[in-house]
Amino acid sequence: MKHIQRKMMRKLGVGAVALSLLLTALPAVAADQDKNLLELRLQSGSNTAIVNGQNANITKPYSKSGALMVPAGVFKKAFNSKIRLAEDNVVKITSGTNVVSLTIGSRTAWVRGHKVTLPAPPEMSSGILMVPLRQVAEGLGGKMEKNGAGIIVRMKAQEEAGTVAEDTPNIDNDEGKTQIGNSYYDWSMNYPTGLVIGQGGGDESISTFMDENSAYYMEVHTASQPVPLNADDLLQQLVQAAKETGETVVDRKSFPKAKVPYARVITKDGDGVLWENRQYYDNGRLYVIYFSDAKATNYKDLAQYAGLLNSFKTSFNAQDKSIKDLSTVVGGTRVAGNPDYGVSFKIPAGWKMDDQRMQYESNDGSSFHMKVTSAPADGKLENWGQQLQKWLSDSFVSTAYEAQKTYPLKVAGVQGLVQEYRYNFGDEWVKQYNVLIQQNGYRYLAEYAVPEKVSKGNDQFNAIISSLQIDFQTVANNFGQLEEDDYLADKTKTIKKTSKAYEYTVNIPRYWTAVSDQFELGDIEYQFTGGSFSIKIDNDQSFELTVSQLKDFYDKQAKNYKNLKVEEVKDVTFAGVPAVSFTFHRVEEGIGYTGRQIVLEHNGKTYTVTTTLNDANNTAAQSNALDSTLNSFHFVK
Repeated sequence: MKHIQRKMMRKLGVGAVALSLLLTALPAVAADQDKNLLELRLQSGSNTAIVNGQNANITKPYSKSGALMVPAGVFKKAFNSKIRLAEDNVVKITSGTNVVSLTIGSRTAWVRGHKVTLPAPPEMSSGILMVPLRQVAEGLGGKMEKNGAGIIVRMKAQEEAGTVAEDTPNIDNDEGKTQIGNSYYDWSMNYPTGLVIGQGGGDESISTFMDENSAYYMEVHTASQPVPLNADDLLQQLVQAAKETGETVVDRKSFPKAKVPYARVITKDGDGVLWENRQYYDNGRLYVIYFSDAKATNYKDLAQYAGLLNSFKTSFNAQDKSIKDLSTVVGGTRVAGNPDYGVSFKIPAGWKMDDQRMQYESNDGSSFHMKVTSAPADGKLENWGQQLQKWLSDSFVSTAYEAQKTYPLKVAGVQGLVQEYRYNFGDEWVKQYNVLIQQNGYRYLAEYAVPEKVSKGNDQFNAIISSLQIDFQTVANNFGQLEEDDYLADKTKTIKKTSKAYEYTVNIPRYWTAVSDQFELGDIEYQFTGGSFSIKIDNDQSFELTVSQLKDFYDKQAKNYKNLKVEEVKDVTFAGVPAVSFTFHRVEEGIGYTGRQIVLEHNGKTYTVTTTLNDANNTAAQSNALDSTLNSFHFVK
């Protein structure tokens, strides 16, 4: 049922991983005091580091969850470590025989062969990979110390070892392969010496490459494009994209007479790095190439890579044995799952894939999600099923939800339970199958949802579930006590939150999901199935101006849009102070909801408290939770 919650939540966009490690790569310089001892000095918030006695510009380190996040490239600068991009957003940093393996967005890492939990996950920041300093530095054999000027990392120069090659991506080991491509997305290109293959997207729509010496970086993107585009259309899109990202276009050209018409622009980004970007339209798809050379100083320098870029084809010859195929699609499906939980299954090719969270989505609205939790000591499969049904009845009004049938089913070699039901947020009816499995103290919940208008939904569900394989011992080996099922949460249970900076307390229901919950930093937001709650604080705009602007906004919206009705605007007392309350009803894409905004002032700051609740989810349980939260808001000294 997670996808039910996600459907009504704003999701943060997760774009392609532009792993610009090469932008910060510099050769190591030996420290004067000891040629075998390398040294890095840096501090949070400073873009200047001292690398073996010399100043170097770096992306500013910052603190997150108690960890100092630094650009991964500093390890190459200071210690000549090797950085390689492997599949599924895995980055491997090596120094001699020491290997640190990180996954972008994941707190799980492997350090010298041992699994560790990072305080904060590696993440992309303005195109630069940021990693936790201590875990990577110590994993590579370095020693850290703090002084008044920041942090010092010292490491002995490491000799290369043959064993490291086994833990880094393969380079030119594909004998007889002179081309590379993807048979599912129909593209291919030359396979030059020294090409390091990465993987930028779980659904194979993005492929990433680097030169073994970090001379260049390249991405190939593919996306569905039902409307044909000519060369000039492609050029216009490239130029517009450059403007939107703040890049400077230094050269542009379209090639309408090419075998497959395409367009090309060369841009300079905010860091001064030159990129050649190309777009092709063919096979009902848009193909986009992003290519950069960190050492290029003039756009003409990129011409040296024309042979590689011009070799790109919007086709894949499956009979040509010289082409290395990057696709893992077999019989229209791709193997998915998460080995940490011992779970694997087959997902239709073309679905968006997130193996870390085991969330998968199709363009037709179908989705599949797998969740593993700890089972209560006395938990029974049947009781679990009843609790899930109650969660649904507490989340949907009777006219928007219908339980259909429950039946036993053998899944992954054990007896499970299937629940079938349908729900409607207001835009369309969706059929959902919940598959419940309980084994060895853990619960496995598989959720498949499909719009009822999709004709092959039932067949697709059967295919995915029949392919499901679970090693039930894996979870016990890798985990202890996991969180319990979200759907077992009591909707009346709350947790008191306090903001000392903004002088208020509020009781937040435990079943709500935090989008932003840094109460000392200002704005906060929570979401739940079919609704939301947020507090926005403005230090600069007055109460009177905010109220005036909202009145003007709702007045214009009500006149111009039939799908918005302002139900009430009135003066109220909220948290013991005068306030103005706006209540409205709106229909967006067939989904109706009621919203309320309460504006008030306290100690020179303007607070706007906003709630929304869908008509389909306006149950007593959810409405009471919202009302209780509003009533719990109080100012404190």
